[in-house]
Amino acid sequence: MQVALAQIDIKFGDPDENYRRVAAAVKQAAVQQAAVVVLPEMWNTGYALTALDQLADRDGARTQAFLADLARQYHINLVGGSVAVARNGHYYNEMLVINRQGALLSRYDKVHRFGLMREDQYITAGQTENRFVLDEVPAMGVICYDIRFPEWLRKQAAQGPQVIFVSAEWPTVRLPQWRILLQARAIENQAYVVAVNRVGSDPDNDFGGQSLVIDPLGQVMAETQDQPIVVTVTIDLQQVAAVRGSMPVFADRRTELY
Repeated sequence: MQVALAQIDIKFGDPDENYRRVAAAVKQAAVQQAAVVVLPEMWNTGYALTALDQLADRDGARTQAFLADLARQYHINLVGGSVAVARNGHYYNEMLVINRQGALLSRYDKVHRFGLMREDQYITAGQTENRFVLDEVPAMGVICYDIRFPEWLRKQAAQGPQVIFVSAEWPTVRLPQWRILLQARAIENQAYVVAVNRVGSDPDNDFGGQSLVIDPLGQVMAETQDQPIVVTVTIDLQQVAAVRGSMPVFADRRTELY
């Protein structure tokens, strides 16, 4: 599977410009013959949480139509990062996954809200898992702060996903933890981790990129720097079966105890 990391700069509070930037990134990934494009977190608005009443996508309709058009145009799968969505009087940090035919495979509302960026004050927490199949490959997706909760990822990974997609707006100051946490999630779940962070800044934070592709043994296959870039990496899914076969950690779990 060829996965594209669409590490973009997000213009704070300007959805129209951000849709244009995403369209350009997906076009570039298609030129690189990617099978899947992964976008960062909250790419439509950035963390302009106090303006969500004006900026959030109503029921995600604009984003879903936009991503579906891109998927069909380029015949490409999209792990649509996440966007700010308004629904039933609440705001959500929501990931949309679209297949090559433009069909919606999943929508996931971020479960763990990050208090240091005031998500707990503005965003409603999700309640559901996020597993899906892309080109016959079982996969799952989480958002940013979720990776600090290994039990949440393990609960889903125990169902067989081979790739864990992560979308983030992870501030530069905590990037050393970002890398370690992602390597740990790959090792313990014996899966590829494909993680995309944004670059640039907003009024309160700087974001340093360092998007990563990590193999099931925790080895970093690709890592970006701190500038906007689209990078495509080929992952060998046979390695997942090989690693899980040599050390069957899922079979050895003591589910009667934990």
